[in-house]
Amino acid sequence: MPANVQPVSSQRPRLGGMALANGLLVHGPAHWAAAIQRADGSIAVASGRKPRFDIGAIGQLPIVRGVLRLGESVAVLPAMRRGLPEARFAIEEREATFAVVVALATGGIARRRLRSPLAQEGVSAVVGLMPAIVSLRGSRAAAWHAVEHKSIAAYEAGGPAEVANAAAYPKEHPRCGSNLILPMVVATVATNLAMRALPQRRRPGSRAVAGAIAAGAAVELLLFVTRHPEHPVARGVHGVGHAIQAHLATIEPEAAELVVGAAALDEICRVEGIPLEPDD
Repeated sequence: MPANVQPVSSQRPRLGGMALANGLLVHGPAHWAAAIQRADGSIAVASGRKPRFDIGAIGQLPIVRGVLRLGESVAVLPAMRRGLPEARFAIEEREATFAVVVALATGGIARRRLRSPLAQEGVSAVVGLMPAIVSLRGSRAAAWHAVEHKSIAAYEAGGPAEVANAAAYPKEHPRCGSNLILPMVVATVATNLAMRALPQRRRPGSRAVAGAIAAGAAVELLLFVTRHPEHPVARGVHGVGHAIQAHLATIEPEAAELVVGAAALDEICRVEGIPLEPDD
């Protein structure tokens, strides 16, 4: 990121986002907002409240809180689709569907042909990432991913007014979800290996539980590396995440796409009540 990028101001909420196939979804503490580019070049914008999964003190426990946060992120998607039916997800593209089939087939072959359980689970976990990567590279979603990073980096550097200068910011962002990939692979392999110790008859239901535990553990590891960026583990996780962003998951966006990103940021600031004036 540029030298002038500073941590998010205590006066401004932290924002997250997700690239669509034709626009950008962003979310704050309580709301989501999305903007898309229609086929005729016009922009459509919508917003709404975020779904919240509140189960009291239990929801603050490690692992459990990670599963809940991921669940809330997923629950935003149908809410956004209802509010903005023209929005398209990158995973809906034809190339992504083909990648899902290839990933399932490759994972099945690995489990049958490889002798080492660690190799079987490792290959299956890695090829499981293929649909997400293909969905980005096979459409303009990689450009929208860069729009997300540039727009949020500009917001973090100087508030909503700075988003007009988003083009000057890097297409990679240190808080990108790509940093979750390595923790997710490690956690998935570990939990699946542990599940193999169970009797065969108990494995089907346990696999779903193991998947939830892996997701929660991956989020916990991501929280750790975020809080301790100089730790060797953090450097490894961020290094992998940055490489994925730089070489696979982002491309430089067009000026018109950055305008759509600015519209999404304007809307989330409006519904979250974030002042549009530049910081003092």
